[in-house]
Amino acid sequence: MKQFSFIFLFISLTILPSCKFFKERGLFNKKAQTLVLLKARQDSLRIADSLRNVQNQLLALENARLDSINKATDEKLALSRYNIIVGSFITHDYAVAYADQYRKEGYETKIIPLEGTKFELVAAESYEKFSQAVSRLNQFQDTVNIDAWLYIRE
Repeated sequence: MKQFSFIFLFISLTILPSCKFFKERGLFNKKAQTLVLLKARQDSLRIADSLRNVQNQLLALENARLDSINKATDEKLALSRYNIIVGSFITHDYAVAYADQYRKEGYETKIIPLEGTKFELVAAESYEKFSQAVSRLNQFQDTVNIDAWLYIRE
């Protein structure tokens, strides 16, 4: 009788776990299903983290591109020797407000600190060539601001 129960137990343990019915019902395979679910969750988290990293890298690249464009524009404006000045202020806030007013009208304004003084000049336009600056200054005085003048940087 002991041999029969031992043989029955041995056959049950070897045949039943391989049966598709019991595997689908999860009677013997609950730990494996839990592991599969955990691995699927880890994979989805890994994919989400990878997407977030890619988005951060793209954002960093876009910011670097915008910074380089701004730097190139600033260098272009900084290198300009002839500037059409529309205002001169001692108070920085007034200079910024006046520059914003002209920027809203479509001009590429910049604020130039005047060396040796407390004054800041608000330039509405800048040019590399003297002839362009003088002709534009005449047009500017006729149409926009009659008090505009030309500042030559050394």
